[in-house]
Amino acid sequence: MFAILLSKGMDPFYQNIASFPTAIFTFILAICVLYWLLAVFGIVDIDFLELDSIDTDFELGSEASTANALAGVMLKFGLDGVPVTIIISFLSLFGWLASYYSVHYLSPLIPAGILYALFGLLVLIAAFWVAVLLTAIIVKLLKPFFHKVEQQTIKRVLGQSAVVRTSKVTESFGEAFLHDGGAGLILKVRSSKDQTFAKGDKVVLLEYLENENIYRVISAQDFNT
Repeated sequence: MFAILLSKGMDPFYQNIASFPTAIFTFILAICVLYWLLAVFGIVDIDFLELDSIDTDFELGSEASTANALAGVMLKFGLDGVPVTIIISFLSLFGWLASYYSVHYLSPLIPAGILYALFGLLVLIAAFWVAVLLTAIIVKLLKPFFHKVEQQTIKRVLGQSAVVRTSKVTESFGEAFLHDGGAGLILKVRSSKDQTFAKGDKVVLLEYLENENIYRVISAQDFNT
C-alpha cells in the first residue's frame, strides 16, 4: 500500500493536488480530516461551529462582522440546518474533486504564464460554485433527518446521566456521551456557573437550550441531593 503511494506513478497525482488552485482545497480538506480525527477522540466538539449561534440579522452595507457575512451567504444558499463542520467538509470535498479533475484533464492544454494563472482562477471559482450547489443538495436531504433526530433526542434524554467525553466541560466547551441502549449519543454540553467537569465525570442533562443547541448539565451528585 505505502509502496504504491511512494511510487513514481503517483507523481502526477501529487503535482495536481499541490498545484493552484487544487492546493487550496487540498489544504482545507486536510484540515477537515484532522478535525474529524480530533472529534473522534473527543478533543474538539463535533459541531463547534453553529450557524444558530451567529447573529445573521444584518444589512448589506453595514459594518457586519466577517462571521455574520459568512453566515448570511450560507443561509442564502441553503447551507444551514446541519452542523457547519459537515457543510465545510462537503464543500472542501466537492471543491477538491472538481478542481483536481479540471486541472488533471485541462491543464496540459493551457500554456504556462498568465493564461495558466487565469485558468487556475477560473477553475477555483467554478469548483467552488459546483461545491456549493452539490453541498446544498446534500444539506437539503440531511435537514429533515437532523431535525427529527434532534426533537426525539431532546424529549428522551433530559434528566438522564451522561459521561463527559472531552478533556473538560465548561460554560463554553464540552461534550458528553449518553448510553441509550444502542450506539450511544454524543451531546454538546455546558456547565452551569463556574463549574468545570473532567473527562469521565458523570453529569445529568438538566436543560436544553434550543438557540445554542446545547444541554446544560450539573453533576450527578448535585442532582441526587
